[in-house]
Amino acid sequence: MMKIEQTKIGKTSSPFIVAEMSGNHNQSLEKALAIVEAAAKTGVDALKLQTYTADTITINSTNKDFQITDKNSLWQGQILYNLYKKAHTPWEWHKKIFERCKELGLICFSTPFDETAVDFLEALNVPCYKLASFEITHIPLIKKIAQTKKPIIMSTGMATISEIEEAVTTAQTNGCKDIILLKCTSSYPAPPEEANLRTIPHMKDLFKCQVGLSDHTLGIGTSVASIALGATVIEKHFTLSRSEGGVDSVFSIEPHEMKTLVEETNRAWKSLGIVNYKPTLKEKKSLKFRRSIYASKEIKQGEVFSQDNIKIIRPGYGLAPKHFEKILKQKSTCNIKQGTALKENMVQN
Repeated sequence: MMKIEQTKIGKTSSPFIVAEMSGNHNQSLEKALAIVEAAAKTGVDALKLQTYTADTITINSTNKDFQITDKNSLWQGQILYNLYKKAHTPWEWHKKIFERCKELGLICFSTPFDETAVDFLEALNVPCYKLASFEITHIPLIKKIAQTKKPIIMSTGMATISEIEEAVTTAQTNGCKDIILLKCTSSYPAPPEEANLRTIPHMKDLFKCQVGLSDHTLGIGTSVASIALGATVIEKHFTLSRSEGGVDSVFSIEPHEMKTLVEETNRAWKSLGIVNYKPTLKEKKSLKFRRSIYASKEIKQGEVFSQDNIKIIRPGYGLAPKHFEKILKQKSTCNIKQGTALKENMVQN
């Protein structure tokens, strides 16, 4: 069990749901604050930011290395510097966003993309950190984050087992005691057939920590399914409206969808229960609707039971159906009215 502020995260608590704002504010503080308010109304636990500038994440270059050339990419044809300039959340907004989250009962934290961002977020007293999939090999950054001794939620998109192991070990040896790994597919949007959710329990056993999901698929089905495999945290990109555009809007979900995600992941978590092979409390009331053996006609004392005068029917107040063949050709010990549930003392042994 991990605790972030007053919220417990673990298999005995409902899923910890994180709304990722990313760059869906379209460089409007007013819209960013509206996203916070909309997120709070959906019932999520936390809102997450990304803390970087174009200059802290790349350089202003038009060399081919800095161009997105993948024809299938949402950002095809863009220069990295210009994309990050458009997508970043201005650092001067952070305090206002953090304060609004606190007013609305949301945990607010962020993903730092370099060491200066960690220093900045420490000044805002963030309760925990997110490590992006693309930074899982950034060992100096992991050291810096871990030295704050705050919990780290670490995405693992693209990472090999050895890369995850190095990141986890680095965090642990530098003071981080609480790590949650997130299964992640770093494509945007991610096809569900590449989600590979069966990795979740394997990752949990391998690294001896909680595992969640950073979900870039469309819709909420993948998120709900992950709960059945042991995910305790769900992170999903969030927007007020996909029609308004935004760098991540295509694979982000809207408020009504996020509300459904919160409800359905909670329902999935509740349904896991325990290993059980006996009637539940509610089921006990339904036992009476099983079949049992009843007199289908009036039967006189000494009369032989036959398929003509007894039947296996509902409700279930009589002898169990398994006794039917043994009772046939036995005699009645008393007069039995039609519609009477057969009991053991009514059958002559």
